[in-house]
Amino acid sequence: MRFGLIYELQLPRPWDANSEHQLVQQALAEVEVADRLGLDYVWANEHHFLEEYSHNSAPEVFLAAAAGRTKKIHIGHAVVLSPPGYNPPARVAERMAMLDLVSSGRAEWGTGSSASRAELEGFNIDPALKKLMWAEATEQTANMMAMAPYPGFKGDYFSMPARNVIPKPLQKPHPPIWLACSNRETIHVAARNGVGALAFAFVDPAEAAKWAGEYYEIIKSDQCVPIGHAVNANIAMATGFSVHHDEAEAIRRGGEGFQFFGFALGHHYVYGDHIPGVTNVWERFERGRDAMPPAVGNGIGTPAQLIERLESQTAELGRASWRRLEAPEATARRPPPRPASLAAARFRPLWRRNRRRRFIRRRSTGHLGIFCCMRTMRNFWLPLMI
Repeated sequence: MRFGLIYELQLPRPWDANSEHQLVQQALAEVEVADRLGLDYVWANEHHFLEEYSHNSAPEVFLAAAAGRTKKIHIGHAVVLSPPGYNPPARVAERMAMLDLVSSGRAEWGTGSSASRAELEGFNIDPALKKLMWAEATEQTANMMAMAPYPGFKGDYFSMPARNVIPKPLQKPHPPIWLACSNRETIHVAARNGVGALAFAFVDPAEAAKWAGEYYEIIKSDQCVPIGHAVNANIAMATGFSVHHDEAEAIRRGGEGFQFFGFALGHHYVYGDHIPGVTNVWERFERGRDAMPPAVGNGIGTPAQLIERLESQTAELGRASWRRLEAPEATARRPPPRPASLAAARFRPLWRRNRRRRFIRRRSTGHLGIFCCMRTMRNFWLPLMI
């Protein structure tokens, strides 16, 4: 099991002229601490127009800054919105390659398409076609990073003449590919395409173990046809993270942020009636918070509790899976809790036992590695388009 942090960069109202600057600088400082403590990954999402829920519309810039401040932690773009209306494939290939060079081979390439009306309609993306757009754009972006020259392509949603897309990434053939997954079916989609599954659903350990088992069975089967030039056989699960020597204090510190995370997610993706620049999501949250369930998570509690849970889950989830920790970044108008230093002395032995060699492609070893190699042994022949 490996460990990481993920940043949406939530910012509840009210704001002032310095709020976003303070939020970004605090997050970067936390990434530096995470690198020193030995965490494996930092991830940053791409979202647009989702006020208060996520102010991270240019995560490639945030991640480049994080790469410059760190030495070992992997730099995960989770995710690049892949339909060409959001990001032209050539620009994604260029940005991911540069991020990999800046980070000395630590980049991870997350992909997805978003599900919010604010983003889809803002970029004129047809929701009925977004999955097809994702597949076409992701495959061609991988080709651009792996091929010299890129032979060109004429597709349903993207076309481009032959070009040599530069720079090329340090990791060959390209950084590990991941897919954002919100349910069991999308985890299956990730496995069928030979990419890692970034499971954003908060599930219990038993359900997570079942999902992971299904994922690896598909990876080993003929259903797995890699969308890229290499298989990334890994699955990630999210959980809340708030740690303190006093369990009640850990729950108190993390509760507000996690409750707001869920409320803001539902507001922008499900039931919210949002007027840009006007709707105050935090005020709506405060009006209904007493009726909300308490915040829970396998990463909430004392250091001893978290170590016991994580060690028991390591065997259940499998050696190749890992867990992202959602720190409570959304805690109203005060600096967010900083649990990392407290956890370090107790967690570091566990992190070190589970840490694998860095700067090497994180594919599973043994019989699963053989399956991964078999899946990627195919010819990429494409006509040159001038």
